[in-house]
Amino acid sequence: MVRSAQFACAIASLALIVAVLGFRAEVTGADPAPSTDRLNKTIENVSFTDASGKPSALKDHAGKTATVVVFLSFDCPVSNSYCSTLAALHKRYAEKGVGFVAFVPTGDDAAKVAKKAAEFDYPFPVLSDSKYVAAEAFKATVTPEAFVLDHNLVLRYRGRIDNAYSGRLKRNPQVTEHDLKAALDALVAGKDVPAAATRAIGCHIDPKERKVTSDAVTYFRDVAPIIQKHCQSCHRPGDVGPFALMNYKQAVTWASDIVHYTQNKEMPPWKPVGGVEFANARALTLREIDTLAAWEKGGCPEGDPKDAPAPAKFTDGWRLGEPDLVVTVPEDFHVGATGKDTFRCFVIPTGLSEDKYVVGYEVKPGNASVVHHTLNYFDTTGKARKLEHAEQNRKKNTDESDKGPGYSVAMGIGFIPNPADAPRKDVPAVGGLGGWAPGQLGTPLPEGSGILLPKDSDIILQVHYHRTGKPEKDRTKIGLYFAKKPVEKPWNTLLITGMMRWAFILPGQSDHVIKGSGWLSADATLYSLMPHMHLLGKSVKISMTPPGGETQVLLDIAKWDYNWQESYWLAKPIVAKAGTRLDIEAVYDNSSKNPNNPRNPPKLVTYGEETTDEMLFGFVGAVPVGKTRVRLLREAPKK
Repeated sequence: MVRSAQFACAIASLALIVAVLGFRAEVTGADPAPSTDRLNKTIENVSFTDASGKPSALKDHAGKTATVVVFLSFDCPVSNSYCSTLAALHKRYAEKGVGFVAFVPTGDDAAKVAKKAAEFDYPFPVLSDSKYVAAEAFKATVTPEAFVLDHNLVLRYRGRIDNAYSGRLKRNPQVTEHDLKAALDALVAGKDVPAAATRAIGCHIDPKERKVTSDAVTYFRDVAPIIQKHCQSCHRPGDVGPFALMNYKQAVTWASDIVHYTQNKEMPPWKPVGGVEFANARALTLREIDTLAAWEKGGCPEGDPKDAPAPAKFTDGWRLGEPDLVVTVPEDFHVGATGKDTFRCFVIPTGLSEDKYVVGYEVKPGNASVVHHTLNYFDTTGKARKLEHAEQNRKKNTDESDKGPGYSVAMGIGFIPNPADAPRKDVPAVGGLGGWAPGQLGTPLPEGSGILLPKDSDIILQVHYHRTGKPEKDRTKIGLYFAKKPVEKPWNTLLITGMMRWAFILPGQSDHVIKGSGWLSADATLYSLMPHMHLLGKSVKISMTPPGGETQVLLDIAKWDYNWQESYWLAKPIVAKAGTRLDIEAVYDNSSKNPNNPRNPPKLVTYGEETTDEMLFGFVGAVPVGKTRVRLLREAPKK
């Protein structure tokens, strides 16, 4: 267990895991009833034009048996995730007399929609509904939303495609209900649709026009500065945000969602609800939240462009200056269009002939739209090279869509190094070199501290890729900055250990508490905190108790989310005395009511590296106050 703790401490140094800055789950509570609008009514013959300007109508795309009309948005990640599902349904039912057509009610013109549809390789017509004619005819409310018409163009089904999602980007562990397929099977067989209406989950369709009722809050004067400050670092073209928020039109399109997620404090993504002040806090002020709500309520007035702030400047180069060493994945990694997220480890030799202290690092994804986050390590054992060699020489299945350099793992780096495997006894076998997540523009370590990077070591970049609905490729790189003067205070990642190998969580337990503690061996300055659990995590708290003093909560996350993990940097570093106790306390939910539970029905969960297992660690970034090396003791030091 000690070796495992040492390994976890080494590999998680400055680890930063943040989810894609896109939509999160719907607010919990009773789900709204599905819409039954237009059911059992004939849909008017909607007219439109294609990308070539050719006029067309709904009847031109109707099938002899039935017609599927689906509303899509290429800016909506939920919509994009259904590309292969819809393609498979088209292939299955087209030969049975079912026609398919899609509309994109986002304001994009026909040419742009056609280009996007080609990128996603849709096998049926995908048409612009920039004037929201089709959306109004069907009373469509979200994307994706499916409608099934019978042979007389009478609406017989409306709602979701299947139950893959319980909320926006909140996937269910398994797809158990295929609603669109069931509706088509019924109509093809000449039977009634078993469930005529279900609740579609996705991105709201905003009306094409808003009635301005108040100009007390305008976009250019009041809203643009907020969006620029808190949103645009990720919500811009080519970055990880699922849609852009760079101008008035884009802000109006997503106004309802902007208000929804800021009101519920799900955007910008910031999980702490208590503790000390953090330097990297992203939370909006109450005034900013109210301003956004007032703007949307007033009809989203544009205002005077002269009131607009100067456009934000985003640095394409290295924010910390030219790195001393740039390590790049040797060739493109190809990410398949659909499926579960994938974790890929890339192994790149440093070529260093002498030890170096890393005092800063900066990660640059080659394709920010698919890179969820990275964790960065060094390896002195050569085991990562062997794993990559085995993967590259493995016989591949013909249907594998992920391909390229590296090797895939569920989490971590695929092996637990034994200190005995290290070629040198004065450096760790494997060590951490921080991490990257959207919005992070470079991380310098505190003055005078650094992370030892051994000569002849390999860099391991573990990249978490999410999928966009179409094939993508990426070549990520990391820039390292070396110390130019002696490092007097090596950076330490102290590990508070909670759940260990003998611990377990019984099925059905919704409030299972696990705790862990450690004591500082010497005076230290604390700089960062990072708790880590898996999918059953419900809440977590890190606190400290000085010798003879009162307990202080450092970090309190009331609603844990595996996808929103990161390092929290203290705005004011804390000097802690030797003997200070650091505690971590977490609550786990292994019940069937937990939508993140990967097993249904729930099963016994024990400690393990897989995301379907569990663990509890608290990582504390620190440097010694004096020259004495600081460690975290398993027992309180004797007086």
